[in-house]
Amino acid sequence: VLHTSSVRHGLKQARMKCVQLLSKLTDMVRKPQSKLLHKKITTIITLEVHNRDVIERMYRAGVETANDFTWMSQMRYYWSQKTENAYIQQTTTQFDYGCEYIGNCGRLVITPLTDRCYMTLTTALHLKRGGSPEGPAGTGKTETVKDLGKNLAKMVIVFNCSEGLNYKSLGRMFSGLAQTGGWGCFDEFNRIEIEVLSVVAQQIMTILAAISRNAKHFVFQGAEIALNGGMGIFITMNPGYAGRTVR
Repeated sequence: VLHTSSVRHGLKQARMKCVQLLSKLTDMVRKPQSKLLHKKITTIITLEVHNRDVIERMYRAGVETANDFTWMSQMRYYWSQKTENAYIQQTTTQFDYGCEYIGNCGRLVITPLTDRCYMTLTTALHLKRGGSPEGPAGTGKTETVKDLGKNLAKMVIVFNCSEGLNYKSLGRMFSGLAQTGGWGCFDEFNRIEIEVLSVVAQQIMTILAAISRNAKHFVFQGAEIALNGGMGIFITMNPGYAGRTVR
């Protein structure tokens, strides 16, 4: 929230503040610290380096308005006096801060590709849809979804998919996510058998249709359950591996 406010009040001043803060943090991290404090400082440095790069990019591009796409494409945090809660904006989307306890954990190094991925996933959520990062192993598909959840303070549960999963098991997972409002990241989704995928696609469609009409309850697998509209469904795929289901 402080970073968003400082940028809106002037790029030159925000640039100086960011450089000064990074200088202080790097001095602190060199000194003997407890493991907890050291992790906290390194996490803040990771985020502030990205903030510095964004400010530098806007400064060099001569951005003069808050409506410029370079600024609009970033995740911006605001405080609402009306609801007494923080909210996040990116492009034309807006999300309430989830207030999920994240703890003192590490953060992902944000690259321009990460920014584009965030933008795609937040747009998908805004349109009441899910996200499907795809790519080779070890490229950060799952970690990007998890880090986006940290940005929005949402609970993210990662499910490792395998050939042994059936539609009943997945249905129970979807039911829990729908009622709690958490995010589910189904890793290696295309390892699931094609016969199971056809049923799972119908289950996902039922949930997304209920979210689209802002339903509070809906019928899922023959039972009426509560629905928290903040839930999200994400799948990651690595089509290059052998034994994968081709869509």
